Amino acid sequence: MITNIDKRPLMTTKGILKLACVCGVGIMLTACQGQISEKSPVHPNMNMDQQNRKEAQEENYFFEDGRSMRLPVEGTVARGLLKEDTEYYAGVDSKGDWIATIPVGITKSFLYRGKERYEVFCTPCHGITGAGKGIIMTGGYGYVPAPTYHQDRLREATDGELYSAIYNGVRTMPSYASQIPVEDRWAIVAYIRALQASQNVSEDEIKEYDVDLAALKNEFEAKKQKEAELAEARKPKDVVISAELGQKVFQQNGCQACHSVDGTTIIGPSLKGVFGHEVELADGTTVTADEDYITESITEPNAKVVKGFAPIMAPFSLQEHEIKSLIEYLKTLSDN
Repeated sequence: MITNIDKRPLMTTKGILKLACVCGVGIMLTACQGQISEKSPVHPNMNMDQQNRKEAQEENYFFEDGRSMRLPVEGTVARGLLKEDTEYYAGVDSKGDWIATIPVGITKSFLYRGKERYEVFCTPCHGITGAGKGIIMTGGYGYVPAPTYHQDRLREATDGELYSAIYNGVRTMPSYASQIPVEDRWAIVAYIRALQASQNVSEDEIKEYDVDLAALKNEFEAKKQKEAELAEARKPKDVVISAELGQKVFQQNGCQACHSVDGTTIIGPSLKGVFGHEVELADGTTVTADEDYITESITEPNAKVVKGFAPIMAPFSLQEHEIKSLIEYLKTLSDN
């Protein structure tokens, strides 16, 4: 025991031990700073953290191919992915025919979802109104024109057919199955139906609402006049009509995607030797493939449909000199 002059104790043995312990702990903590232990951390509860298993992409020579990640057993389907409802998932019935109507309930929010998805995926080709005048169809990029939704064939098409075009693709349109989920596909179909209805309203139906029909007509005529003026301004001056230019127009507008020039049949009839010959139409009549018929087939392709082919060609907005040059090119595609 330590005492002072008056023989009073300054610190007991117990106090000295406490002080030594505190100093010792402080020294120990200071000594741990900046050091890396070479021992494994204490892990009293393993909690299945270390298992005798393989990680993704890890080699596993238990199998002949050395892969840890295994494919599902052939013929098996993951739970919840059987997709037995073909009407909902594929747009067809048990016989494989397109279903007539959308197999889900249509609500306002569902329709607006279709509008939002349509504007993301469909407007580049089909346009904001569904008239087939999207930006890449009118920009001279050489794509096969997208059809307008406002033709009789597509107004009368089943909902399943429209869904199939999104799901499987059709002709030069690719499949959007990997980009648009099932419910959104049906939402887009519903919105297309809304577009068709909105663009084909009779005057009597419009008059039932508070709409200034005269103002709409004037606006439409003004827009039409402006488009005609722009087309005239873009029209090249002193253009020479030639088969060479016609071949260029043929290629730039993607005509070869549907019409061959060697006699083979693709989607549409071959153009080899067609000019000046009789063509049998779907209604049983015949017509001579002259300049008037070729022009009409370009601007109004479904007016006279060739027998054996579906009325699926979209109208092309070509300038007069382009159509005449295209006709000159067709004249060179003789049977010889």
